[in-house]
Amino acid sequence: MNMHTVVVGSSGTTPKEVIAVARDGARIELHPEAVEALRTARGFIDDLAAKPDPVYGVSTGFGALAVRHIGPELRAQLQRNIVRSHAAGMGPRVEREVVRALMFLRLKTLASGRTGVRPEVAQAMADVLNTGITPVVHEYGSLGCSGDLAPLSHCALTLMGEGEAEDRDGVVRPAGELLAEAGIAPVELREKEGLALLNGTDGMLGMLLMACADLARLFTSADIAAALSLEALLGTDRVLAPELHAIRPHPGQAASAANMLKVLAGSGLTGHHQDDAPRVQDAYSVRCAPQVAGAGRDTLTHARTVAERELAAAVDNPVVLPDGRVESNGNFHGAPVAYVLDFLAVAAADLASVAERRTDRLLDKNRSHGLPPFLAHDAGVDSGLMIAQYTQAALVSELKRLAVPASVDSIPSSAMQEDHVSMGWSAARKLRTAVDGLSRVIGVELYAAARAVELRSRTAGAAPGEAARAVVAALREAGAEGPGEDRFLAPDLGAAEAFVRSGALVAAAESVTGPLA
Repeated sequence: MNMHTVVVGSSGTTPKEVIAVARDGARIELHPEAVEALRTARGFIDDLAAKPDPVYGVSTGFGALAVRHIGPELRAQLQRNIVRSHAAGMGPRVEREVVRALMFLRLKTLASGRTGVRPEVAQAMADVLNTGITPVVHEYGSLGCSGDLAPLSHCALTLMGEGEAEDRDGVVRPAGELLAEAGIAPVELREKEGLALLNGTDGMLGMLLMACADLARLFTSADIAAALSLEALLGTDRVLAPELHAIRPHPGQAASAANMLKVLAGSGLTGHHQDDAPRVQDAYSVRCAPQVAGAGRDTLTHARTVAERELAAAVDNPVVLPDGRVESNGNFHGAPVAYVLDFLAVAAADLASVAERRTDRLLDKNRSHGLPPFLAHDAGVDSGLMIAQYTQAALVSELKRLAVPASVDSIPSSAMQEDHVSMGWSAARKLRTAVDGLSRVIGVELYAAARAVELRSRTAGAAPGEAARAVVAALREAGAEGPGEDRFLAPDLGAAEAFVRSGALVAAAESVTGPLA
């Protein structure tokens, strides 16, 4: 576990801090200002709890049952019951990093002093995260409205010492045993605290923040792979000139074109489109690579803006205002986050689609301008990368299905009290799958482009650019072998995927080009 410490409550939480906690095991501390804010807000809740007037979440039931006033003698049971009843998830377990992200984001909101929980509740959540205890959260149970209810409920259940959780080694055990071993006392919930632990967009936001980080790396990776494909196809880099992109001033497009131009610097393979098989222009998948990847980059910029706004929010219902008022609201509705999660899935699908078209062009002897069929050693005896493209095509088709938006599919719940929901959790889950698929698609293109560049440099009498040579050498070092007779291909493709996913592709290119966008 990384011993980097993230302090909650002294200033705004950053996306890097969320990822550090979720993926790297960073430790968490509550700032004294956060503890004081928690105490102040709790005082307002205690004052309201002592009055006869019903207050939602403090002295009433929940959702469609909010019409019932709950007396003081039943309020602790009320808070326990909402956690137990809402911990109703089903299906496979959600990844550890997702659970840690949603718990940390919930803690961030608790520490804002807008939810009314006691400091010891927030501290218990920090302690659970710091000891590596991870509640078992299931795939299904959130509609992305009234918060990610079931996922957060399973986390709250662990704080109560109930349900199941993973230990630091990933072994699932009773949560009560894990808390006892860690010296953490189970939380006895009081007024509003059960509700406050459940009512946020934390799961979908955590997945959005991690997807944004992953996609930033993948957009750069896609530019590098596209540049190698352009080299292998003897394309022209003149279409990447900055002045051409300046007259259509989309920032992402310019960034992608600049990346490709850096990777292609010094190449002896570019610009031969007028030789043996003259072309006035390269195909769209090559010539328009910056336009497609650039549109995705601009989509990512918008998604990050939404994510940062949500990260600055304190989402709960009711919410404690600075003047002591406790007001109901609809800020838990996940629409802003759900829309950009869906939008990113569209961008990922289209980027994968154009990458697959370049791969297919590399393998087709009728369109590859002199490369051997399927980049095979002895075509006919060897099939080369024929089926690698099949795998890539299957992934692209899956990505297209994942691009169908979840956020337009509302289904009423809670006896029509919650009659419009965001489905943001579902949008986030499919985006995670799409990011994985995109990594594989880019890995296949890179593997094909690297082989094609090597084959081309043997026959063209010219060498690829220094960046391409560095990438190919690093890819081979990572275990993806070069041209030759047919062999068991899956390990090579897996190595190429890992090379992309880990950031090693970007690092190899940047060792020559310097920083890429």
